[in-house]
Amino acid sequence: MQKLKQANLYRSELIPVSGKLVERYNKCLKTLGFKETKLTSFFIDGIGWSPEVAEEMNNVHYLNHGDANPHGIIISPLQKGKPVYLPFHSFDKDMMHHIFKTYSQKINDITRDSAICLDFDQNIDVFYEPLDVLKYDTVEISFRLIDNLEKNQEAQLALVDKFNTGHNFIDEGLHQQLLNSAKRYGDLRNRDLSLEPLHFATNSFFTRAFKGVYVLRDFIKTIVVFENRDAYKEAIKDTIHDVLIYHISQPELVTKLKDHIIIECDLEQIVTTPNYDRIKKYELSKFLKDTEHPIVSILNDKVLFKSYLNKIGIEERKQVMGVEIYLEKLERSNAYKIEDIVDQSFYFALHQPHSSLSPEHRDLIHKLLINIAPMDVLFLYWYDKEQFYKNYETWEDSFKDWVIERIRNNI
Repeated sequence: MQKLKQANLYRSELIPVSGKLVERYNKCLKTLGFKETKLTSFFIDGIGWSPEVAEEMNNVHYLNHGDANPHGIIISPLQKGKPVYLPFHSFDKDMMHHIFKTYSQKINDITRDSAICLDFDQNIDVFYEPLDVLKYDTVEISFRLIDNLEKNQEAQLALVDKFNTGHNFIDEGLHQQLLNSAKRYGDLRNRDLSLEPLHFATNSFFTRAFKGVYVLRDFIKTIVVFENRDAYKEAIKDTIHDVLIYHISQPELVTKLKDHIIIECDLEQIVTTPNYDRIKKYELSKFLKDTEHPIVSILNDKVLFKSYLNKIGIEERKQVMGVEIYLEKLERSNAYKIEDIVDQSFYFALHQPHSSLSPEHRDLIHKLLINIAPMDVLFLYWYDKEQFYKNYETWEDSFKDWVIERIRNNI
């Protein structure tokens, strides 16, 4: 990952945690019922998730009590606007934006000497069956402060009221109680520590529950897409819910998404875009072995690209150039079928969210499409960073350079 780190493309916006903040973070973990970290320094993202703590715990979802009970931690106002690097739901970043938009000033005040535990409650205690994800409706976001700061504020205010009553101001014992409270918690008299629960309405979304599920319910009919085959096999046994159920590898899924006006693919338009150029070059790179030139040079130089295109086998060449071959044949006759000429994965990778979709839905459908056919390296980085990082580890060094160029230059 060193090249990605040098290019500021690997979790570059994480927030450092050390000293007193580690103590507060551990208090949050303990308050939420999790094991405390033994690390003395680490980094966190916008929702309070830490890759170092996850590695220590050997659990990337260490802030979850099962799939149905995710949590978060706020220990710094610097978390505002930061990425959520391993979101359990596709709407996690939007929930954090909602929290900071509503309580930004209070968060600034509270995190001066405390921390906030987040509970994302969708009124589901446990998932029993894959289609339980359909129960998602409105998430209630509730807040807890470490050290019961709200209750200690009430106790401190009660001491102040007592001090101001009658002749209690001469009570040395009461003086000491006030001093002890102030030393331990600071002056809480004028601080607003109340964080009323917030509500966040969900529509279509992705969740990591059951090893990855898409719920598309804002269209003609609700569609549920499973990434895990065992969860899919369990879901199709359901006879109660009136939904369409697919495994992400089923070709019929793409057809259904087009029928429901969720995705589209205009080949004549798409071949003129950088998306097509990236996918075509990615496809060629799969067939390049023991090259005389660095792969980054082959993919960037038109002459070298053509040279190596002609060095691979005829079937591989057709796989790389299938779309352009098909469009050329189509100009002469409409008798040709795309599935006979264009590789299926290549064709699926060229699909886009339908132009009528909202930005929110477009992001979700981009993520779904890149999981169906992960061939556009830029979109893979944008919409599924964890899968991008896994794939990146398997790539040849020179190809990594080409990928980093695409991302840094947005081309």
